[in-house]
Amino acid sequence: MDGPIELLPSRPGVTRRSALSLIVAAPALAGCANVQSAISNFSTYLPGQDPTAPAPAGPPQASTSLGTGSIKAGLILPLSGAGNAPAIAQSMRNAAELALAEFQNPNIQLLVKDDGGSAQGAQQAAQQAIDEGAEIILGPLYGVAVPGAAQVARGRNISVIAFSTDSSVAGRGVYLLSFLPESDVSRIVDYAVSIGKRSFAAMIRDNAYGNVVEAAFKQVAARRGARIVVSERYGSDRSQLQNAARNVAQALPQADALFLPEDGEAIGGVIEALTTAGANLRGVQLFGTGLWDHPRVYANAALQGGLYAAPDPAGYRSFAGRYRTKYGQEPVRASTHAYDAVALVAALAKTQGGQRFSPDVLQNASGFAGIDGLFRFRPDGTNERGLAVMRVGSGGGQVASAAPRSFV
Repeated sequence: MDGPIELLPSRPGVTRRSALSLIVAAPALAGCANVQSAISNFSTYLPGQDPTAPAPAGPPQASTSLGTGSIKAGLILPLSGAGNAPAIAQSMRNAAELALAEFQNPNIQLLVKDDGGSAQGAQQAAQQAIDEGAEIILGPLYGVAVPGAAQVARGRNISVIAFSTDSSVAGRGVYLLSFLPESDVSRIVDYAVSIGKRSFAAMIRDNAYGNVVEAAFKQVAARRGARIVVSERYGSDRSQLQNAARNVAQALPQADALFLPEDGEAIGGVIEALTTAGANLRGVQLFGTGLWDHPRVYANAALQGGLYAAPDPAGYRSFAGRYRTKYGQEPVRASTHAYDAVALVAALAKTQGGQRFSPDVLQNASGFAGIDGLFRFRPDGTNERGLAVMRVGSGGGQVASAAPRSFV
């Protein structure tokens, strides 16, 4: 296969991208509950963070199905989880239903199962779906639940496409269709080097998301021959933030770029701490991850012109508009993953014969083109995404470097 399988909207009025090697007449393919304090925003952002799963709340919801096709797939969601998990799950279920409708009712039946946000619930849900004939499992959403579903699926040589952004739960036959922080870091550091930035400073929150980001940052910087002048971690204590800001401010004259992978709610405090410490932020290029896709980032004068990696927003805007038309409300950002997963299953069922959900098919090196651009699954279960580089402006993010149209 020479190019990615492009899963395209068949609805009138939805713009189709230029044809690649294999075009499937289907909707475009295109992250989760608020994170507990130890994993700040490790889930709400589209390039995804993975929450610590909430404890189950309330009785499990009864199994339902979407579609009437002969090829069955399990869709496992935390429909009865605690907190806002049910709202997220319902939005993802709606997105799955929308994909079926826009694919013009393919030969697919989705067996919708509730895992309550737990590993045990996911194990039971996967077992039920497989017993009912599921050839592939979509979900779970929470990282803590994925191993439960994976244990059952692996025993039957059935692939899992989960929505977690905790890369530690990926593995043989368990693929993550989500936005992994590593992809953000790789894209933005590569771009920074390409525009001549060679000496980096960084301030990174001391939490699970920060651990992933820091490791990726050091790896990509080393690969690109960039120098890390200073990299400071900080926790929730204000004194830690101030100490980190002072250390970065002192070293900043030696750097030409400053990496601040903080979320939109907290980035203002980081900027304030740096300014108070005497940092000259106008003298360096600021850059971050997709967590910057936030109104408070766009409203912060100090961040104007800053750069971050994220999917081109055009695909999501189109999807969200169609979702609003059908359901009368806004989708949660994670719902695109459910839509993409169903569109992918439908496309592979239509074109790939009896090996449709095998590792060889799912690991197609050319990848797939979805709502949020290109993606492909790696053999280790993680994914690679084709992201854009966005520039912070007062009215929102503006494309500074377009997302790739194919994997080189």
